[in-house]
Amino acid sequence: MKKNKISKNWVNKQRRDTYVRQSKVDGYRARSAYKLIEINEKFKIFKGGMCVVDIGAAPGSWSQYISKVVKNGKIISVDLKEMEKIISSTQIKGDFTDPEIQDQIKNHLRKKPDVVVSDMAVNTTGIKNIDAIQTGELCMEAMIFTKSVISDSGFFISKIFMGSTFNEIVALSKKIFKEVKVFKPKSSRKDSKESFIICKKLR
Repeated sequence: MKKNKISKNWVNKQRRDTYVRQSKVDGYRARSAYKLIEINEKFKIFKGGMCVVDIGAAPGSWSQYISKVVKNGKIISVDLKEMEKIISSTQIKGDFTDPEIQDQIKNHLRKKPDVVVSDMAVNTTGIKNIDAIQTGELCMEAMIFTKSVISDSGFFISKIFMGSTFNEIVALSKKIFKEVKVFKPKSSRKDSKESFIICKKLR
C-alpha cells in the first residue's frame, strides 16, 4: 500500500513538473537535460568540436544536449543500460567502475577529452546519508579517472549529494583542479539534496 502511495505521488509530481513537460516539447529523453543546460549557461563549458565523455548517460538526455552544442565533436556515452542511438555518440554499455570499461573508454579516445560529465547515482535506498555516501564514491572515482585522461584546461562536472562525503569530494577536487565551484540548478528539485560540482583546469 505504501509503495503504491509513493508511486502515485511520483506520477502526480511528474505531471505537475514544468521541466518534464518541456522535455517532451524539446525532444529530450529526461528532464535532467535542463540541469546541464543551466550549468553550461552559467559556466560556458561546451564549444563546437569538443571531445566529451558522458558517464552514467542513460537514458541519454545529457548526451542529446551535448551533441547539439559540440557540433562535429565526439561524445562517448557510458552506462549500465542500453540507450537509443544519439548523433555523434559512441555508446559503451557496462559498469564504469570496472577497469575494463574504463580501458574501453580510453581506447575510443583519439585525443584527450575537453570535458567529462557524470550524472551517476546509485539506485536510491531512501536512506539519504547512505545514498549520499555511495553517490559520492562514484563521483570521486569519476574524478580520479578524469585526472588520468583529460586535457590540461578541461572541465569535470559531476552530480553530488549534500551529505557526509561533501567535504571529502571538495577537498579531492581542489587537489586535482585549480578552479572548483558547487552549483544547484533551478531545474534540480527543491526537495532533492543533489548539487553539481564543476571543476576546471588540472593542477
